[in-house]
Amino acid sequence: MPPKQPQLGSLAIQAPSLTPKMVQVSPSTCHDISAFKDLMGQYRKLDDAINMRLNRTTAQFRDRERLGLGGGRGDVEEQACAHVWRELIANWSRRTEIVDYCVGVLDQSAHAKRQALQDAGDDASAQRRARGALYAEEVKRNQVRNELVVEDIVRRRTADAFRSRCRYFEPAPSDADATKWWNSG
Repeated sequence: MPPKQPQLGSLAIQAPSLTPKMVQVSPSTCHDISAFKDLMGQYRKLDDAINMRLNRTTAQFRDRERLGLGGGRGDVEEQACAHVWRELIANWSRRTEIVDYCVGVLDQSAHAKRQALQDAGDDASAQRRARGALYAEEVKRNQVRNELVVEDIVRRRTADAFRSRCRYFEPAPSDADATKWWNSG
């Protein structure tokens, strides 16, 4: 049986996977910078396609209303904006959680490498190996920490695009998490 053809085009970005894959982030994900950056890139697809996502979500809510399945609060545009905003903050929170986790993993690893350097004593060869391992670990940690800067840029760009399309949207004051993200953008 041939493998299933992947979805292509804009639907692939908009539509959720029929078989969602839950990625477990482990220390090995953090140590493999390519895998880490690939994972972050996958999570950023929603941000990259924000205008298309808003268009499609608005169309979906409009179709629901036309079919009498609306039932939401506010007009179609308002409902669509609220829906996309909830998706954005869930995505942003998850990405921040992943970066923070990986920074912690790499900090612990660097600490262990520093300890190995101290334990190397007077053995020049062991010290050289330990210094090399420590340097490599610090480079990885800095690359992961740099993702926080990238995250800030991506979030601001996405928030600007969202606000330009959803001019009258504001999260409910009772939703502390949504309000925190709203005020930080």
